[in-house]
Amino acid sequence: MTTTPEPESIVVLDATTSATRELLGGKAWGIQRMMALGIPVPPAFVVTTDVCRRFHHTPATLPADVWGGVPAAMAALESRTERRFGGGARPLLVSVRSGAAASMPGMMDTVLDLGMTDSVELALAEHTGDPAFAADTRRRFRAQFQKVVGFAPPEDPWEQLRLAISAVLDSWNSRRANSYRESRGLPHTDGTAITVQAMVFGNLDDRSGTGVLFTRNPLSGSAEPYGEWLPRGQGEDVVSGRADALALPVLAATMPQVHADLLAAAERLEADARDVQNIEFTVQSATLWLLQTRAATRSPTATVRHAAVLHRAGLITGTEALDRVRPDHLQALFTPHLDQSAVATATRVATGKPACPGIATGTVVLDAAAAQERVDRGEAVVFARPTTDPEDVAVMSVAAAVITELGGSTSHAAVVCRELGVPCVVGCGSGTFAALAGRTVTVDATSGITYSGELTVLPAPTTDDPDVLLLTSLAREEAMAELNDSLLGLLARRNGKQSE
Repeated sequence: MTTTPEPESIVVLDATTSATRELLGGKAWGIQRMMALGIPVPPAFVVTTDVCRRFHHTPATLPADVWGGVPAAMAALESRTERRFGGGARPLLVSVRSGAAASMPGMMDTVLDLGMTDSVELALAEHTGDPAFAADTRRRFRAQFQKVVGFAPPEDPWEQLRLAISAVLDSWNSRRANSYRESRGLPHTDGTAITVQAMVFGNLDDRSGTGVLFTRNPLSGSAEPYGEWLPRGQGEDVVSGRADALALPVLAATMPQVHADLLAAAERLEADARDVQNIEFTVQSATLWLLQTRAATRSPTATVRHAAVLHRAGLITGTEALDRVRPDHLQALFTPHLDQSAVATATRVATGKPACPGIATGTVVLDAAAAQERVDRGEAVVFARPTTDPEDVAVMSVAAAVITELGGSTSHAAVVCRELGVPCVVGCGSGTFAALAGRTVTVDATSGITYSGELTVLPAPTTDDPDVLLLTSLAREEAMAELNDSLLGLLARRNGKQSE
């Protein structure tokens, strides 16, 4: 009699790990890939998706055997970093991040800088020679821990870790996470993994920062890498949209070697995955660290362009290229455009960064509940916020367009709207929308400009687009192959009957 082995509860990641995405979750699976390719990644261990399923089959309690295995896993991180969790002259701080097998951007919780205490803050200040950095890191930790866990962090770092892991596991069944899965037909039973990873600090000094890189442009589909860079910031600063990031060429100008190393790593990851990658990275004192890689969310136009260009590059087959493109992607490729005669006399009321292309007209609404009520009455709504967060996703999915005052093209609003296919403009400037509430506007999310009133939209002209022609040719070849197979099968069956 054979038995199925129990899934692992904790996995320490290294270059030899080969666990499945379903067990490790997407984030840790990407870390595993990067380590195997020799790309610099801070050491990490994973509390697997199996633990999440167990957690939610009990009264939301972390199983004792799982918690009992955490110290050994943390010891592996301490050994690799030559730091000690919870104290010492070189203290180790960690991040605690969710990561389901299927990407759910922004739907679950994260805690950074965990392990910070009074004594650790003093040790960090002495070790770095920068008390302001240590104080800033502690401020960040306390604010995020309180937001995620619900109360101020205890002084015991191990209790901080236990509470954070439990809170992130709890977020799998949050209202926003459940709504997200339901809207995309994802199962509720898979669970999330928890990645515990050694912190690297983008807020350490003037040669530090954080950023997001797409190996190809996720808006237009062009081949050039696309991303943002925030000096002296941590990853949540960029993703949340609270800070306006800079264009990636700024990193090339200030730290050219780091920029070159980043592009080289990005090229290797795209070739290995055979798809466009969305990469999160941190630079600590001019040293590059990659934190995450995953398939990039992209606009419908970019989906078509990327499928064609990856096929031309020999990274994917014709069948794979066709599998990545839906009819609505092709329809969106030939997007309508504003009547330029109307644009010439229109009043611009906001200008920001294009995050997901498209054109939409609607009433500006600043509050999520009010926006939902208007949509329920059949009105077209432009949802306008300083920044968006996961609680706004339900409204964002039904809005005609989304515009934000803060944030860049890798902020929460931008990433979610690209996945939803909702026109989006971000970073329009603090205080921009107060005077727009209740007004009708037209959002041109291709140019990043919002105009007062309703502007005329003209249909897109037809064109012999080379990418569409390539995909059409591939579809014809596939159809002919299927037809030939069917014909050969029919003839074989007929010949078989005749010989009887």
